[in-house]
Parts: sequence; C-alpha cells; structure tokens
Amino acid sequence: MRSSLIGKIEKAKIYAQQPERVTFSALSVDFHGGHNIHKVDYSDGKWHCSCDFFSQWGTCSHVMALQQMLSKMLPQEALTSPSLTQSTQH
Repeated sequence: MRSSLIGKIEKAKIYAQQPERVTFSALSVDFHGGHNIHKVDYSDGKWHCSCDFFSQWGTCSHVMALQQMLSKMLPQEALTSPSLTQSTQH
C-alpha cells in the first residue's frame, strides 16, 4: 500500500510540472483587488467579474490577470476578451 502511495506522489509531481494537461471548463474565484474583493467566474465559455469596469467593457484587470496566470490551462476561447478583440479590429 505504501509503495502505491509513493508512486502516486511521484506521478503528481510530474503532472504538476505539466499544466497543459489541465483545461478549465469552469472556475470561480475571489480576487483580492486593490480596493475590493471581486467575484470572477468563467463558465459556458464566458467570463464575468463583479467589478464595475467589467460591466462596461466585458473584461477587466482581474480577468486579464487570471488569463495570464492560467494561460496554459484555459481553453483558447477563454484567453481573449470580446471587447479587446473588437477594439483592435477597428
């Protein structure tokens, strides 16, 4: 039994070094911003943040930070924000 557990621990260390093995389909976090704690969610292919900026722009620094932190573990569509894509096309 002990050797089985040791094998699993070793395998976990290998997996932890390969974040591309993981793809988030949903995520919910409390993001401690500069002034408040914001609720950030990703589900059904869409981001949402409780901050005021997100409600106007469809993205914010909290979402963009998570996109950068989790870039290897997010599906491709989660790495871009619709408002940024639209603004760069004009």
